[in-house]
Amino acid sequence: MRNKRVIESPKQRQNRHKAMECAAVLEKLRNDFDIRLESMSYFYDLCEKVYLKREPIYPKSVKVGTMCLQVPSEIIYALDAVPIRLCNGFHTDDEIGSDFATSKACPLVKATIGEFSSGNFSDKPDVVVSPTTCDQKAKSGAIIESLGYEVFDMEFPRTKESEEAREYWRRSVRRFTKDLAKFQNKKLRRGKLKEAIKKVGYAQHLYHQLNELRKGENPPINGNDMFLLTNAFFFDELESWTRAVEKVLDEAKNRDIKTPKHSVRIVYTGSPPVFPNLKIPLIIEQSDGLIVADETCSSNRMFNDMVSVDEWFLYDMVDSVADRYLKGCTCPIFTKNSDRIRRIIELVKSHKAEGVVYQAFAGCQVYEMEQRSVLEAMEKEGIPILYLESDYSPSHLGQLTTRIEAFIESLKNRRRKR
Repeated sequence: MRNKRVIESPKQRQNRHKAMECAAVLEKLRNDFDIRLESMSYFYDLCEKVYLKREPIYPKSVKVGTMCLQVPSEIIYALDAVPIRLCNGFHTDDEIGSDFATSKACPLVKATIGEFSSGNFSDKPDVVVSPTTCDQKAKSGAIIESLGYEVFDMEFPRTKESEEAREYWRRSVRRFTKDLAKFQNKKLRRGKLKEAIKKVGYAQHLYHQLNELRKGENPPINGNDMFLLTNAFFFDELESWTRAVEKVLDEAKNRDIKTPKHSVRIVYTGSPPVFPNLKIPLIIEQSDGLIVADETCSSNRMFNDMVSVDEWFLYDMVDSVADRYLKGCTCPIFTKNSDRIRRIIELVKSHKAEGVVYQAFAGCQVYEMEQRSVLEAMEKEGIPILYLESDYSPSHLGQLTTRIEAFIESLKNRRRKR
């Protein structure tokens, strides 16, 4: 008797393709690198749970999907909801999203829209928050709303130096707080917000402690594991994430890990590496580079500055939360962005990096346009920098590998001459 042919639904096929993308990257992270921490197993298993097994983390919670790190998670937690960052790294979803956006659009934006189009979530958001940061994300909010999702817009200023911009953003955060409170049918409480600020602040503190260890001669964690760990902050339970990072930090402090002496120390910047699109970081570290720091919105920038509160009154705390998300932001959407250049140079010096890799997604205009000013600043400082343009497709790996290997070899030659 012949076996019946199993016909996959489009959703089943998408799930299978996404599972294959996830499994391929996890296999490399687990097996391809000399620096290994047993405690990182939590994050590998978490990605398997969410992307391979499609198991939800929040079956009973109200889920607030956020389109950008500028959406204040402290407010969401304080109103008894959970934030889920929707920035997407799957080529499968990028292809689906191409039906809704021009082929020249940012792959991250297309992938995010693609996931909404398919409804292919492990944890489907109950409401979506779209800050008007870059133009493509601003327009994608309207597309997502047309697909049947409720969307809150948050107006974000394009400058941050003026008092007018600061007040503009504060008003936007206050309005978001009122909108979410109404959606939740809850009132924002002083004690709840204070608790949320402290919990998020503790998570930031753990990240900074781990990041400090990367400044040493033998960094105890490689850059790809660090990206996986910080990407998990997008969707994991806050308490579970902090407990897991505590274990990583404890192991990193107490294990004698020897970094290969020939590895070249790299600072990574530009468009955000979002799992499983770790294409460029993987090539760097498979080519004898070691990412010791980054300036991206999927990692370092999420944990940069903590909320600084002068008075623990409710509206003072809301304004302090708003200030944290504006003042510490170094996104290239700002008309002037000297803070980002200063930050990259600081990271190179503090982490004793030998070069910078700057990735821009094809179609990500703000990073593409800003690369010239960053390259000029690095040249002035005598810091070697490699600029790469890429997308989510698995093509061009050979060309990218050749360029990265050549850059790393040039840094080794530079080291030998010194």
